[in-house]
Amino acid sequence: MPERTARVPLWAALLCSAAGGVLFDGAFPDHYWWPLVFPAVALLLFAQQGRGAWSALLVGFVGGLAFYISDIYWTALYLGPIPWLALSITEAAFWAVGALLYTLAYRWVPRALPGVFGRVVALPLILAGLWTLRELQTNHWPFTGFAWGRVAYTQSASPFTHLVAWVGVSGLTFLLVWISALALACVQEAALRPLTRGFIPVITVLAVAAVPSWPSAAHGTTRVAAVQGNGPAGYFQKHAYGDVENAQLAASLPLLGKGPFSMVVWPEGAADANPLQDSSSASALSALSTALGAPLVVGAITQDGAKTFNSSLLWSGFDGKTAQYDKQLPVPFGEYIPYRSVFHAIAPGLVDLVQRDYTPGSRPNVFDIDGIKAGISICFDIIDDRQIPQMINGGAQLILAQTNNADFGQTEENVQQLAIARMRAVEADRAVVNISTVGTSQVIAPDGHTIAAIPAYKPGRLVADVPLSNGITPAVRLASAIELGAATLGGAGLVGCLVLVLAQRRRRPADAPADGVSQDAARYSMAGRP
Repeated sequence: MPERTARVPLWAALLCSAAGGVLFDGAFPDHYWWPLVFPAVALLLFAQQGRGAWSALLVGFVGGLAFYISDIYWTALYLGPIPWLALSITEAAFWAVGALLYTLAYRWVPRALPGVFGRVVALPLILAGLWTLRELQTNHWPFTGFAWGRVAYTQSASPFTHLVAWVGVSGLTFLLVWISALALACVQEAALRPLTRGFIPVITVLAVAAVPSWPSAAHGTTRVAAVQGNGPAGYFQKHAYGDVENAQLAASLPLLGKGPFSMVVWPEGAADANPLQDSSSASALSALSTALGAPLVVGAITQDGAKTFNSSLLWSGFDGKTAQYDKQLPVPFGEYIPYRSVFHAIAPGLVDLVQRDYTPGSRPNVFDIDGIKAGISICFDIIDDRQIPQMINGGAQLILAQTNNADFGQTEENVQQLAIARMRAVEADRAVVNISTVGTSQVIAPDGHTIAAIPAYKPGRLVADVPLSNGITPAVRLASAIELGAATLGGAGLVGCLVLVLAQRRRRPADAPADGVSQDAARYSMAGRP
């Protein structure tokens, strides 16, 4: 791609991109400044206009790095800066490739589709599709991907939250980026009157926000108890065998006499003395279940021969384990080390910290708890788009999100994950019981509001009448089709515009201007083309 005159100098584009990345982080919890997503995305896109290939990659990399370093600093709490920087740099590299595509869109679309239509209608749609395509890639590859930091996750407490039930997380990302790109295009479009430039983005935002909420299919409730033991559950915290389970047991005792409950939910890894192998642990769980008159849903680390699983167990006082779900998507470099020997040669001290590799599970992620169907999510399961449709197709009437946030201390990680759980509740029209070892633990209604909560970093329990739902939202029904459709619009739109540009060049008379840009497109101020 030959070098082109940039809209702004490279140093200014780098500053704009870095500022956009930091602003983008500000839109996420615990800041909750959700409106920042619009100027953040606009700045990031503006910085890509009119660049050459290498400067486009550099500008995009700086924006991605500024975002991830700000957003996931909590990964360095116990492991130090190397994993934090390595993950940030890797994700920023993917971000940079996406940014190059935005630069190509700013170059090719106005040439292929000259006029206001191409610059104000087609271009923002293609840019939104390309952003969705970049998120699709990072959500799934490499390994199981890293779905943190998606645009839609900024909107867990905004006027746009309800849209996720219609279009899903990827669809909401598409809409938010489209609005941002449209606003930027209108501001920069010289062919529009000043009043029109402001009117189009404002009316678009109002129209999108005015889409009615999906009519919930919630009917009836079930009484659920959940326990946050605040035990020493961190991987690097000093504790003796069974300390986490003992903390959970102690925090559960005040529930005696407060029933009846349909279930009592403990967090991920709460039974650190594996009840499938430790008879004392099994006896304690059975005694608690019998005393409470309810089955327990308990996180535990289990083994099957040489395989180790991050599991959730359904435990009855009379029958012991009656169901088991094993986490299907263990977190790479957190719950297992891919290509362990290769990475051990690079960073042996860090790789040795992860002493066991969890095996991906294959059991269904739905428990039948005395006739109530509960979808089971373990920690980062809640982030992956593949898990929710599987639950709903299995008949889940509510979602139990068991997690252990102890390794991230009192950082933003737990509220970022809680925000994702809130989005999933609305997306699936299912109440979510988000129970953590240390917090933040809440019961979230299908419309996203908080029903009950436990103060973070303190032992506690909650009891709530949790709504049950049986309906299927458009987001769940269409699932990956929305994401693939948006991504295809971006990718195919960009390729289609390239084909049109090449065709125009072949038809161009010998004495035509070298760049083949029409007078109308030459007035286009967004890309600063010669």
